[in-house]
Amino acid sequence: MFSKILIANRGEIALRVHRACQEMGIRTVAVHSTADATAMHVRLADESVCIGPPAARDSYLNVAAILSAATITGAEAIHPGYGFLSENARFAEMVEAHGLTFIGPTADHIRMMGDKIAAKTAMRSLGVPLVPGSDGALVTLEEARAVADTVKYPVLIKAAAGGGGRGMKVAHSEDELEEAWRVARTEAKAAFGDDSVYLEKYLDRPRHIELQVLADNHGNVVHFGERDCSLQRRHQKLLEEAGSPVLDAAARDALGATVTAGLRKLGYRNAGTLEFLWQDDQFAFIEMNTRLQVEHPVTEMVCGIDLVKEQIRVAAGQALGYAQQDIRFTGHAIECRITAEDPETFAPSPGRVTQYHAPGGLGVRVDSALYAGYTVPPHYDSLVAKLVVHAPNRAEAIGRLRRALSEMVVAGIKTTLPLHQRVVEDPEFQAGDYTIHWLERFVARQP
Repeated sequence: MFSKILIANRGEIALRVHRACQEMGIRTVAVHSTADATAMHVRLADESVCIGPPAARDSYLNVAAILSAATITGAEAIHPGYGFLSENARFAEMVEAHGLTFIGPTADHIRMMGDKIAAKTAMRSLGVPLVPGSDGALVTLEEARAVADTVKYPVLIKAAAGGGGRGMKVAHSEDELEEAWRVARTEAKAAFGDDSVYLEKYLDRPRHIELQVLADNHGNVVHFGERDCSLQRRHQKLLEEAGSPVLDAAARDALGATVTAGLRKLGYRNAGTLEFLWQDDQFAFIEMNTRLQVEHPVTEMVCGIDLVKEQIRVAAGQALGYAQQDIRFTGHAIECRITAEDPETFAPSPGRVTQYHAPGGLGVRVDSALYAGYTVPPHYDSLVAKLVVHAPNRAEAIGRLRRALSEMVVAGIKTTLPLHQRVVEDPEFQAGDYTIHWLERFVARQP
């Protein structure tokens, strides 16, 4: 087992990894920008190294600085968290080339799944169901028209190297296809430096269902059930549940068996999440994230397994200490992503936190690096806390979430807490009756 791990991230996820390391007796190294000198992950780590000025490109994306920090502190492995360099294949290669262990998948698998077309090709070969669409990148508008005529409108033009909703445009008819094609390619080029796009059938009322998996270096692959991540605004998740209100155990087990068998053939290792659209009782693969997910706590709550500790053990070469039949799903968990944004306009709201109180009680977990007096910097993602609840069933989980939201206080900055309070009171949410388009309409009808 490693004796020291460098955490190449910041905020709540850096603190989350630090806590797992501390419980395993592993010393931690925090890296930080000058803007994060007083951040909680820096204050609690065993050692810290400043790696650059506030801009992410000069600090948290500064590969040379991160590797230098690992070298001078004697770290043996690097955990990338999520975001930043977590799905950067070149970074994973450089970590290994410097004699360190990258706590994540291989660079080849990161590269494969980072290309949406390559990922779909791989999943098709493994028997994983896909959304109908083009077999690969489309070179001309005429090719796009031909595929659209086959799968029928509406269709979705998507960036091959995309993510976060960028480079995605819907065409409801042939008249709209040319504009969608042009805009999607322009956005893809600007965001990812690659204007390659492909086409899929646009599903009008799907749910976003994802499956958490873990694989070791000894051929063992397991899944930890599904998460329902359908509550999204502009393709950014706001609330997640485990399990999904619309899936039963049989559907989960069937999907899990297909996915784990496929990843075993692929030789995948460490944690990963496969994302699907679900409509009319059918699953369709859309992408795979080769890292720890923001919403991993809801899975941990229903399975009772620390996924970060498992990542570390697998990276150290240990075999999983359990089989699929040993994993038990208990109760229901819900996670609210609390962001430093205006709850009505979603304008960023960085600044000094004058008061902070985290809710508590049975079945309540808060992953946050906030504290009273901390200044939320304007340079990074607006996520400041994750409020997670667990209860024997969904109805009780909603009641517990309502109570926890009423207790939580973040003063001095605006947050999305009021929006979450509105969501949990909505009858459609309470009934589990929502799709990936529901939240946009909900926000639009704000009082």
